[in-house]
Amino acid sequence: MKNILVTGGAGYVGSGLLRELIKEGFKVTCVDNLMFGGESLLDIWHNENFSFIKCDVNDWGAFEKILLDLDYDAVIHLAAIVGDPACKLNSDLAHKTNWESTKWLLDKCKEIGIPKFLFASTCSNYGKMEDPDSFVDENSKLAPVSLYAELKVKFENYMLNEITKSEDFIPTSLRFSTVYGLSPRMRFDLTVNEFTKDLALGRELVIFGEKFWRPYCHVKDFSNAFITVIRSPAEKVAYNVFNVGDTEENYTKQMLIDEIKKILPESKIKYVERNDDPRDYRVNSDKIKRELGFKITMRVPDGIMEVKRMIQEGVIQDPEDQKYYNIPHERQD
Repeated sequence: MKNILVTGGAGYVGSGLLRELIKEGFKVTCVDNLMFGGESLLDIWHNENFSFIKCDVNDWGAFEKILLDLDYDAVIHLAAIVGDPACKLNSDLAHKTNWESTKWLLDKCKEIGIPKFLFASTCSNYGKMEDPDSFVDENSKLAPVSLYAELKVKFENYMLNEITKSEDFIPTSLRFSTVYGLSPRMRFDLTVNEFTKDLALGRELVIFGEKFWRPYCHVKDFSNAFITVIRSPAEKVAYNVFNVGDTEENYTKQMLIDEIKKILPESKIKYVERNDDPRDYRVNSDKIKRELGFKITMRVPDGIMEVKRMIQEGVIQDPEDQKYYNIPHERQD
């Protein structure tokens, strides 16, 4: 049985990943500072293949003891200040967490001899497509336009190009599409989830810049991608980077609205014209499918349906609660 350490495992992506790893037969240690609470861990708390350690990745002394405590086969690094708004709001903490401590963690894993290091990166690295009629892929120019993406690009470059390469150390960067869908630590500050929530509650939705492109991927398929990489041969993933998603799952905001209106036909939409967006990218994700056999299991309409149901049936009773947002949220009651 392989031992996997997941940093940030109580979060939106991590909490689902923990369950999938356990289901796949891995022994999992979650390390998290519980910035957004730990309720997402309660139902796996007593699982014999799960353990939790409260620690901040910025506490290097404490974290080193954790790394040395078990013979880990892989570290999946999710702990970060996540998203453009949160990084802008907490820029010093973002620099410390997303660059300094992430670099420290990579170096320490390599030094200790932990074989695999999986880094959660982002398709935001691409910024704006040079050719609006084309797709970007892993070889395209990176043009980050936010602190969040700048720090991801900086670390990717360090991990893939600057460290001394070793056959015994297998780092992989996964550039994830914009995430959506249900998670044990739910978020409603993500485009698909937010749009669906507001329209399911009967509100008017105000859309800025409906014509700009983004790729989308269900949070469950983030977990599938990590597990695919862990199970892949070293020669396929070492010092490599993969876009995660599906080439068919690129949408403009208008296309998202069109999908929601198929499910919620009474939706009220107001458009505000915006002729420029610093981020506008359609992503080709064929490489991970071709080289690792990865395939998505959920598509945007599936995510819309499940979020709509959770809201309308009251499974999530107060979607305006601050705990569902990564930055300060103003209630809309």
